Amino acid sequence: KAQHCYADRPVPFRSSHPYSVTMLSLALITAPGLALVARAPAPALSAVRAPNLAMQLATPPEGYDGAVAAGIKKANMDAGKIFGLGLMSGAHIGFGAFLMLTVGGQCPGLAATNPGLQKIVAGAFGLPFGLMMTLVTGAELFTGNTAMVTTAVAEGKADGGQLAKSWLVSYAGNFLGSVGLAALVAAGGTLAASGAPVATAVAKTSLSFKQAFVRGILCNWLVCMAVYMASMAKDLPGKIVAIWFPISAFIALGLEHSVANMFIVPLGILSGAAVTWKAFLLKNLLPVTLGNIVGGAALVAGAYSFAYGKLGKPVPA
Repeated sequence: KAQHCYADRPVPFRSSHPYSVTMLSLALITAPGLALVARAPAPALSAVRAPNLAMQLATPPEGYDGAVAAGIKKANMDAGKIFGLGLMSGAHIGFGAFLMLTVGGQCPGLAATNPGLQKIVAGAFGLPFGLMMTLVTGAELFTGNTAMVTTAVAEGKADGGQLAKSWLVSYAGNFLGSVGLAALVAAGGTLAASGAPVATAVAKTSLSFKQAFVRGILCNWLVCMAVYMASMAKDLPGKIVAIWFPISAFIALGLEHSVANMFIVPLGILSGAAVTWKAFLLKNLLPVTLGNIVGGAALVAGAYSFAYGKLGKPVPA
């Protein structure tokens, strides 16, 4: 008879024992399956990952179509709803600027010894999270609308009246939301001992009209690229990555964002900066807003309509 050895003592194998029969049966049943599994080749890593990547990110043409669809939805939105969501977005961007001034704006030693690193710190901590709140919650940001709603107009899916409604109403909501948050922050006094709000307000209103205008163009080119790329991402981590780099870049590069300035400069004024409201509106907000419109409408909406939409199609003879 067959025998199994346990330690140094032979033990007879009794096929009649119920435990032995059960184990033998399981071995006979599972052995062929295990052999097949062992021989089956492992799937290629690229084959596993490719479908997931396709699900997480739209192709460029699909991304443009998605931006147009978002623009149509925004164009058809009721003015009251745009205004309410604009208030929220103004506060979101204000919170981002608040964090930027609190962290990056209070590193005078770093600014003196390593100004490049200080700018990266200011950019990385602040405005990106403000735009994240806006895009994830569906709030209405004027600067983003200069691109998204314009794509719908470029494709003939919205008209000039809807474009004007979206821009003007979201702008008004952003202004009140940002200034309102600035008043709350000034009343709270969390930056009372910091010179960052005052210094920043003075610096922004000291730019020439041309400088503010051009910086506004460059800024909203990056901001609208962040909004556009985030709309192509289909999961939250993808949207965060799409937002983080362009937004932190525009801060580090010293560019000008109209809605962020609606918080920063009023906070500086309320903190004692020698800046008048008239100087803020005419020397900073007006040229920056015009520049933001050019950056979003022409360099993002116009460029990608030419690449994937109507503007790039030949005119019928």
